[in-house]
Amino acid sequence: MFRGVNAVNLDEKGRLAIPVRYRSALQDIYNGALVATIDTDEPCLLIYPLDEWESLQKKIEALPSFHPMTRRIQRLLIGHATDLAIDGSGRILIPPLLRDFAGLEKRCILLGQGKKFELWDECGWNVRRDDYLQEAGASGEAPDELQSLSL
Repeated sequence: MFRGVNAVNLDEKGRLAIPVRYRSALQDIYNGALVATIDTDEPCLLIYPLDEWESLQKKIEALPSFHPMTRRIQRLLIGHATDLAIDGSGRILIPPLLRDFAGLEKRCILLGQGKKFELWDECGWNVRRDDYLQEAGASGEAPDELQSLSL
């Protein structure tokens, strides 16, 4: 549902305007209810429609909390999960703690990832994207699933 790269700006209060092409779906299907949390591997935020997040949260909660790695994931993802609402102007407010984690400044990238968005600082995304592209050319073996994919 959500795809594409979008340059967005945070205002001085930490609000960003959701690109128009996503607004009606987010309002009509999800009533403008979103959840943001941190990514456990990258300095970015993950933004889910509430229904998608609730489904994922149930799976995370069902993981055995006695295993250190699953407990870490539970603490990080659920612990940082923050409800967001799209306002009448099509904006969401990113709380300061989440902005700080992702290093979000004025210029950001909202990256569609199917059922969710990633929100990156623009400079951070550009560096990471370039790293990904360089790694793709230098890496040798791809997983079988990727080898069978034709673009």
